[in-house]
Amino acid sequence: MPKIQWYPGHISKAERQLKEQLNKVDVILEVLDARIPLASHHPQVPQWIGEKPRILVLNRVDMIPEFVRQQWTTWFDNQGETPYFTDAKQGKGVKVLHKATRTAGVSINRRRRSRGMLPRPVRAVVIGLPNVGKSALINRLLGRKIVKSARRVGVTRQIRWVKISDTIELLDAPGIIPGNLENQKDAVKLAICEDIGEAAYDNQYVAGMLVDFLVELNFEEILRLRYSIDPLDITGEEYVRVLGYERYQGDVERASRQLLNDFRKGLMGSIPLELPLIN
Repeated sequence: MPKIQWYPGHISKAERQLKEQLNKVDVILEVLDARIPLASHHPQVPQWIGEKPRILVLNRVDMIPEFVRQQWTTWFDNQGETPYFTDAKQGKGVKVLHKATRTAGVSINRRRRSRGMLPRPVRAVVIGLPNVGKSALINRLLGRKIVKSARRVGVTRQIRWVKISDTIELLDAPGIIPGNLENQKDAVKLAICEDIGEAAYDNQYVAGMLVDFLVELNFEEILRLRYSIDPLDITGEEYVRVLGYERYQGDVERASRQLLNDFRKGLMGSIPLELPLIN
């Protein structure tokens, strides 16, 4: 099993800059990938933010079924957290998120007044792993495209403040990722969901793991119907090889890329890679 590890220089720089700015921030918006909300959580975020209020955002809600969204809502509620589900591309859930951020600012300014200080716009930061949709979410909160957004990692390279309204200022930061990906199962999920640089992994291995995950989560019928190959009696690695020989003249790499692309673009349907009880 090839180890997946990815921590380029711009990520390290972004992490240092983010830590320097956190003392100026009132509210943290942590953006997770709704397909893998546990794997896409940076384990050091709670330590970095301390007692500051955190708003949990699960983006790409359009890429998971409704029953899975409900399961995660219940699961996070049981952890004492309220998840906000968004589809930054279409703007779904953004108004509710904006209101939650503004509400957090009300209590902050109330404390400022009690200390004899003037109220000011709430300062929020959007943090999360690369390519989870942070920039697209900021553009939706702004109501116009002001920060670059694309379906690939590393688009945002600089940290900067953006004024959302008279009541909210937002810090746009590049994606951050742990320096050491200790949980390799989570690392594979990040690779499948394109939340990590392509140079960090082998497409054929990751595509095989995608097949294994789908079988584990009882989504094997999707594979059977879409590619006319039954995944139950073979491993994911074997499945990719068979697909390559049956559809692409033995080109297993092409088959791997096709599987990953079909999942990433939602062509397989709305499919999660994590469920609350199966991690």
